[in-house]
Amino acid sequence: MTVIIKIICQDQIMDQFHQILKQYWGYDEFRPLQEEIIRSVADKKDTLALMPTGGGKSITFQVYSLSTDGICIVVTPLIALIKDQVENLRSRNIKVLAIYSGMSAREMDTSLNNAVYGDYKFLYISPERIGSEKFMEYVIRMKVNLITVDEAHCISQWGYDFRPSYLKISNLRKVFPEVPVLALTATATKKVVEDIQEKLVFREKNVLQKSFRRDNLIYLVRDKEDKIGYLTDTIRKARGTGIVYVRNRKKTREIAQILQSNNITADYYHAGLATDVRSMKQDRWMSGASRVIVSTNAFGMGIDKPDVRFVIHLDLPDSLEAYFQEAGRAGRDGKKSVAVLLYNTTDKRRLHKMVTDSFPDLKIIRSVYDAIANYLAIAIGSGKGGIYGFRIEDFSKRFEFQVSAVYHSLKLLERQGYLSYVENPDNFSRLIFTVRRDDLYRIQLGNADIDTFIKLILRSYSGVFTDFVNIDESLLARRLNKTGEEIYEQLKLLSQQKIIDYVPARKTPFLVFETERIDATRIHISPENYQERRIKYQNQVDSVINYASNHQKCRSIALLEYFGQYNSEQCGSCDVCSGDHESGINMADFTRISIKIRQILDEQTCTIDRMIKKINEPEPGVLKVSRWLLDNGILKSESNGNLTYPSKGQ
Repeated sequence: MTVIIKIICQDQIMDQFHQILKQYWGYDEFRPLQEEIIRSVADKKDTLALMPTGGGKSITFQVYSLSTDGICIVVTPLIALIKDQVENLRSRNIKVLAIYSGMSAREMDTSLNNAVYGDYKFLYISPERIGSEKFMEYVIRMKVNLITVDEAHCISQWGYDFRPSYLKISNLRKVFPEVPVLALTATATKKVVEDIQEKLVFREKNVLQKSFRRDNLIYLVRDKEDKIGYLTDTIRKARGTGIVYVRNRKKTREIAQILQSNNITADYYHAGLATDVRSMKQDRWMSGASRVIVSTNAFGMGIDKPDVRFVIHLDLPDSLEAYFQEAGRAGRDGKKSVAVLLYNTTDKRRLHKMVTDSFPDLKIIRSVYDAIANYLAIAIGSGKGGIYGFRIEDFSKRFEFQVSAVYHSLKLLERQGYLSYVENPDNFSRLIFTVRRDDLYRIQLGNADIDTFIKLILRSYSGVFTDFVNIDESLLARRLNKTGEEIYEQLKLLSQQKIIDYVPARKTPFLVFETERIDATRIHISPENYQERRIKYQNQVDSVINYASNHQKCRSIALLEYFGQYNSEQCGSCDVCSGDHESGINMADFTRISIKIRQILDEQTCTIDRMIKKINEPEPGVLKVSRWLLDNGILKSESNGNLTYPSKGQ
């Protein structure tokens, strides 16, 4: 009887999950693995979920958290992704909060208070904020139902994007030992999978994984000196929409213009563009108005366009993890699609130079730190928590540094915890009313000049008394028939009068000093952040080069084996499988037949004639493979005519 009741309860819970999925997302069914992940955390199990890009990772923790009391803490390293998911949830009328570098103290206090006392369901937070005393003071009072770790590979020093700040997540486990942890990532090697579970202190190992194999995606590598010519010819002949990935921002515009000059509707995209411009470009591509988007790796987060028919990498990525994620944005609808990697003799040298450039000498790092502090007029012993506008090009020119040296120095200083560099600043202005409704009403009665403006804000935005809300000054300006500057001045006036707290949108990148300024000679970059990371980066680069220069192993198998999935069948359609082998047949046929020959001879030796009868393959193919294996010393013919492997029996 107890078992029957338990089964009925489980069915009711799963029905609730489906109801939430339908209510908020409009879907009738979960995608593969989503339901298993939800059931796992519902059973209070720590869970590591490996799902390919576009597999719908976010729905797993969002549906679960909406089904139960409390708030879900979501740790993610990407501010842009935080903003994207926050806006997405708010558009579904789901109450969500966020805390990340660059927010004002008032904003953080408001979000933390709401997380404790409000009925919010999600708190997105960057890993750097977890270590703050203020956050830990508030978090112990929160009713947390789940701790979600997005991009979980960042917690492993063996991962392709290790971030030391992720190690602070274990502090949450100490506060909430009974709350399950859901770790999510799209790509992780076997070593990283083990490390994630160890670093997050899993109570028992529990990995749910969807195969990385994509049967509908054809992987091609093309050795082309004239990459641009190949690119334009290929896209002209191809059908459907696509993405072209390049290394730097300048190149996105240049390649887009070349495609346009060849009558291909193309646009460019990178993180340095203003938000409204990026949104407009993304929307045009999503709707099909732009057939091709040329982008840096900034493009793709949170984008789920199912009918992408091709993804072309004009430049080599610096890791197979990054390549697999980006290539995986093609063919999410399950239809045949192509991922093309262009490679030539100069790429190897460029990638190796990237390794050198990414790890400036410690003297340079210290000089950059010292110059930044002087540039921002920060005295030794001060500056902690300060937010400073920072244009890297202007700074580099003034102090005669190479921009790349400054950029990579900043990244190393960030990983070591000295500062945070935010390249993509907040894209929305925000405000909250700091007076109660009754007090505001009295203010409006006595100030006719601002009454109309306050009423407009209240009509345009909800929740302005409990949380900071994103606002659009240009929208308010249009509704009042005023200029954006006039609206800005009115908002500043209300802020000065302590009626609202107004945070204008930042238009330039900025630095956050996480610690007081110290003497530059005391700057220390740990071995795991420098020497070990450099070695790991070099290995990642070598893996990309080996993949690109490989002409023997099926592309799909090569990628799957990199991620620890073995014994997969050949795809039969990549450039290696469809290419010719020296034996005179194509590579896919050669590999398949040679495997069967090995299996037969592992059981017993036999003649070629007998093997032809036992093997279910065309006779000419078996003869060609056998002859090639004999000529190359892989097979041996004994005096009785039987074939064997030279090592057999030794």
